[in-house]
Amino acid sequence: MQSPGQKKSIAGTLLNLVGSRQKRPSGPAAAPAAGDDAGGDVVQPAAGEGALENHLGGDEARNYRKYEYETVAPHVGRSMLEVGSGLGHFSEQFAGRLDYLVVSDNDPYCVGELRKRYDGDGDVEVIDLALPADIEIRRKVDTVVMMNVLEHIKDDVQALRDLASVTEPGGRIVIWVPGYMQLYGDFDRKVGHVTRYTPATLEASVREAGLVPEVLKPINFLGGIAWWFAVRRGGAGYPDPKLVKIYDRTVVPLTRTIERVVKPPFGQTVFCVARVPR
Repeated sequence: MQSPGQKKSIAGTLLNLVGSRQKRPSGPAAAPAAGDDAGGDVVQPAAGEGALENHLGGDEARNYRKYEYETVAPHVGRSMLEVGSGLGHFSEQFAGRLDYLVVSDNDPYCVGELRKRYDGDGDVEVIDLALPADIEIRRKVDTVVMMNVLEHIKDDVQALRDLASVTEPGGRIVIWVPGYMQLYGDFDRKVGHVTRYTPATLEASVREAGLVPEVLKPINFLGGIAWWFAVRRGGAGYPDPKLVKIYDRTVVPLTRTIERVVKPPFGQTVFCVARVPR
């Protein structure tokens, strides 16, 4: 059995790995319910050079990006629309295996960078996309991928319907979202998260959109534990990019090893693969 001192030490280590401390106002600071106003906080774009979320999918987190890819890739066919591509860190991993790729974002900086990245590549289409919206692309795709996007959208059901309309019958919509409102904190507010999902709440949105969930589970449970300590116990406001590198080298490989044999009961992320009916 661990002593209180040992538990405190573990919590402190997790906090240091995941987050940077910020001073909080006195008194309780509960997370808002889904859809609540952020209380006047400045909301950063979801992606862009130096934006908070970009550190989690960029060069500071190469193991994590590999973890994302190896989780998603088995569900991707020959054509893909990625929603919220940011600077293209995720989509670049599919280079050479797709016949047709659509990358998108609604941040002007990111759209510009994506156009530079794929300039002259006739197999890649770059669009400016803010969901919900009518989506105009050259042809339908067999796979849509949303990596940490749906949580930014208030009308998530309509957004999923719009995506289904450009997905071939029998195709898949792959969804990766932050999990559990118990982990909601300053970071979520700053990057404009409307909510964090559970498998049950994500399933409800998916089914209301007319999709059929085939895979639906929490993942990255060690990350969830670490983030709970950081946000709820440690007052962390956002991930420190330098410490994200340490987290990426230590916690992510351990998480991947454990989750090969253990089904986690909760996690930092909820992962879903939803089928578009034929």
